[in-house]
Amino acid sequence: MALRLVQVNFKSPDDQALGRFWADALGWNLASEAPGVANVEPPDYTWPHPSALCIDVVAVPDPETVRYRARLDLATTSTDHHTEWVARLTTLGATPTGPRDVPWTTLADPDGNVFRVLQPRETYRDTGPIAAVVVECADPRAMAGFWGEAIDWTVHAMTDQHAALRSSTGVGPYLEFVRTPPEQSVWTRVHLDVMPYPEDDQAAEVTRLRHLGATPVDLGQGDVPWRCLADPEGNDFCVLHPR
Repeated sequence: MALRLVQVNFKSPDDQALGRFWADALGWNLASEAPGVANVEPPDYTWPHPSALCIDVVAVPDPETVRYRARLDLATTSTDHHTEWVARLTTLGATPTGPRDVPWTTLADPDGNVFRVLQPRETYRDTGPIAAVVVECADPRAMAGFWGEAIDWTVHAMTDQHAALRSSTGVGPYLEFVRTPPEQSVWTRVHLDVMPYPEDDQAAEVTRLRHLGATPVDLGQGDVPWRCLADPEGNDFCVLHPR
């Protein structure tokens, strides 16, 4: 058994406004599966597929209480592309933040979620606009060990400072873990959503994850068709119902 990493989930006071920002930023489509949920995904895309990690923006009444350690890194194809994209993102409502003497530009979306636009890198030449979902953590090796067992992705790199996974099909963005002291972490409202394959059982997958070191969490979700867990470093994620 294994799970699919299918999307990143943003919590927001205004799902449609933040969804529109990210749809325009990535050149993707914006839809809504239900009130209070904005779905951002590539054109002509059948969800879920490892070639992309879609974005779900979910409206919450008190977003200031949501604190996660994940962010998006965006890929560029040239120096000119990097410059043009940063300018366009700023026009859309992103705010420059962070250091300037580094090979990326750090921005915050209209809700304050920090993300980075990377200078061109060969590693991310075929990922699509999202190069990686990056999770700050204390122990990248342990996190890669947990997530490498939890989902059907392959570990591509592992050191004491950095670990990277990618879909076993060799397409789409990376999932990366970067050693970061807590006092240097940049908090966001972004977390991961995973889903069993159609033939697998959600309850069995949750049990398997708990044996791997995940713990159940109560986020006030109530009676919902997904299950909320935290990985061994306390990062919340959701196990969706298979489909």
